[in-house]
Formats: sequence, C-alpha cells, structure tokens
Amino acid sequence: MKSSLVEDDLSPIRSGDIGIEFRPIALASMTFSLGQIKQIKATLGVTINDVITGAIFLGTRLYMQEMSKGSSNHSNCTALVLLNTRMFRSYQSIKEMVKPKAESPWGNHFAFLHVQLPELVASTELNPIEFVRKSQQIIKRKRSSWAVHLTAAFVETVKKLKGHEVAAQCIHKTLLNASVLITNMIGPVEKMCLANHPIKDMFFVLAGNPQSLTITIASYMDNLRVTVGAEKGFVDVQKLKSCIEEAFQMILKSAAGEIQQMK
Repeated sequence: MKSSLVEDDLSPIRSGDIGIEFRPIALASMTFSLGQIKQIKATLGVTINDVITGAIFLGTRLYMQEMSKGSSNHSNCTALVLLNTRMFRSYQSIKEMVKPKAESPWGNHFAFLHVQLPELVASTELNPIEFVRKSQQIIKRKRSSWAVHLTAAFVETVKKLKGHEVAAQCIHKTLLNASVLITNMIGPVEKMCLANHPIKDMFFVLAGNPQSLTITIASYMDNLRVTVGAEKGFVDVQKLKSCIEEAFQMILKSAAGEIQQMK
C-alpha cells in the first residue's frame, strides 16, 4: 500500500517532477569519525547505523526547516532504506548462479524499508539525542515487522508472473513516491592501494533513480563517508551537508553531556 499508493508531500527535498532520473545531479560528501560514532553508540545503547541515520534524519529536517522557513516541519517524508537480501553461503561462479535451482541465484536481491522521518519539534534542539532514539525506535519496529519479507516476496512474485519490466515499474513507482533513498556499504578496515597508489578515501553514489535526494554511506578504515546526491538546481547540497554535520555535532555534544550527568 505504502509503496504503490501513498505519495510523500512535496518539500525542499522532493520536487515530485517526472523525469528526475534523467537530470544532472549535484554531489557533496562528508566524513565522520567511527570513534565518535561508537562513543555515541555506547552512550545511547543503539547501533552505529542508528547513530548515523539519526544524524542524517535530523540534518535533513533542519535543512527542510531552514529552506521552507518552518512550513515543512510536519511534512510527510519517507526514507526508503535499501536492504540486501542475498544470502552469501559460499563463492559461486556465474555459470553456477544462472542454473535454475542455484543456491545463490544470479541477479540483485533486495527489499525496501519504509522509514518515516521523525518530525522536528522544539524539544529536538534542546535534546537532539531524543531524535536518534526516536529514529531507532521507528527503524527497529519496521525491521522487526513482516514488511521487509513481504516487499521482497512481492517484487519476486511480480517478476516471475509479469516479467522484469513490470517488476521494474513497481520499483520505480516505489522510489518515486518516497522523498529520499538511503543505502550503505561496509568498506575495508585496512588501507588499500591501487597500482601501488594508496587510497585515501572512497565513496559510492547512485544515479538514475527518480528521486530528488539520495544518500549513500560507506565505511573505510576508521571513518564513515556520507555522500549526498541531489537534483541539481533544486536541492542545495552544500547547505544540506552543513545541516547534517551540524546535526552530528549536536548529537555528539548532547551525548557527551549525558555521560557527564552519569558521573
């Protein structure tokens, strides 16, 4: 129902225009210390994903508030979180994957998690870690529901009965109705080299999806790189980057204050 019928409100992060996937995108990226994220994680009793997602959600709401002068504080905004549902049991060659009854079939296997962005209220600026806790509660509730399994099963069923083109149309509609797409990737924990040239940092981006805003997260060594890809000329990526960085610092400062209160 959420995927095919319910559409998010138009907002500073969602133009709702048709053909966004064919327009240029603007990029901005920022780096966060995994050490600081783990510090917040330990203080709040949440996961690393909860911390960075909470910072992204809070930063996005701050951006929306600033760009709309507060008129979009209560806008209906959904983040579409991509989940990889492929089970890696062992290495298989492409020849083995394309067999009819392969244990790990060829192709992408994923599901969507629809996460409602918490509304920005006056108490958030006073205690931003409550925003992280609220985000964590929403994600945990969604992740524990049957929605993930049913979404994956629905897409797979449509693909088998109607073909890949109809399944692609369903996925396109789901993306079009949401405000932001978020996906992540776990990167190397040790420094990499390419042709004997050390790699200082790395990130990835998505292109061709029908949304005004896409956010990707990638870890590399002791850092976490968050990259914003947005509809050029509609979303101010530098302003959004600044808001997400500000949100993270607000959460970090608030978490440090909570540690002091425990002593």
